[in-house]
Amino acid sequence: MSVPSTEIESHAKSIKVAIVGAGSVGVTTAYALLLSHLAAEIVLIDIDKNRALGEVMDLSHAAHYAHAKVSVGGYEDCAGATAVIITAGVNQKPGQTRMDLVKTNYGLFEQIVPQVAKHAPNTILIVATNPCDVLTKAAYELSGFPVQRVIGSGTAMDTTRFRHELGKHYGVNPRNVHAVIVGEHGDSQLPVWSLASIAGMRLEDYCKQKGIVYDEDAMDALSKRTREAAYEIIQKKGKTNYGVASVLVSILEPIITNADQLVTVSRVGDYAGVEGVALSMPCKLNSKGAHQDVELLLNEKEKEALRKSATSIKECFDTVAKKE
Repeated sequence: MSVPSTEIESHAKSIKVAIVGAGSVGVTTAYALLLSHLAAEIVLIDIDKNRALGEVMDLSHAAHYAHAKVSVGGYEDCAGATAVIITAGVNQKPGQTRMDLVKTNYGLFEQIVPQVAKHAPNTILIVATNPCDVLTKAAYELSGFPVQRVIGSGTAMDTTRFRHELGKHYGVNPRNVHAVIVGEHGDSQLPVWSLASIAGMRLEDYCKQKGIVYDEDAMDALSKRTREAAYEIIQKKGKTNYGVASVLVSILEPIITNADQLVTVSRVGDYAGVEGVALSMPCKLNSKGAHQDVELLLNEKEKEALRKSATSIKECFDTVAKKE
């Protein structure tokens, strides 16, 4: 974690986080959160209370070393939570796109979100269930919360994968790669090549200074690997959980510590001429939620790709929400 452990622990004393969904993502997130020392109390909520109880019993043995309370709860136990993370929903199966999940998971959100909003009217909602952008918009409308308090995990995971791929290609630590994926957490996601940089230099300039060739074919290939990473992982092991859990904790950290950290997350707004759609852009995260202070400087090709991505998400939402 980027924040010193003593600062994290001082914030954690009063922090409660609820996680709705005791599937692989929800439980792995609870475990990652437990080890992060970011929260004093973690509540796991699931329709299958027996399963949730078993997970909490197991997590409690880890909590012995992390000095946090872990419990099974209902929606009423969201009261007083700094954040509520929603991971509940049907999982993506091999061959499915994230958008294939939309009807079932939208229906679940119609049941979940109003209950969370009722019992935790001041919380920050973090949506991890896919399709993330469509369900972030759903959570925004169903909760009635201010826009900054409904956050989708969005392309935070894709951005992490993208930086990993670029770092591996250029032989540098991914932390030293500044590059983002914006738009949909899905097939229409957009790598922002025009702003990608290493050591303060755009990639083409970095290659010139290093005396190597800027290989566009290699960049296209690593962009494809980034976009298709989840499909490959699901094909091999049936699910993704570790990466997304780590990303969810990295979203929580600046919220809990009021860090004003920039993270690519999904938020409802107007993008590339498309109004009222949720998609990912770099946002400043702090204790009040996600804030888009500065519009990303995209080139014309990227603006058009973003418009197509936004249109795709909006059309999907309007269809499932039965809006004309």
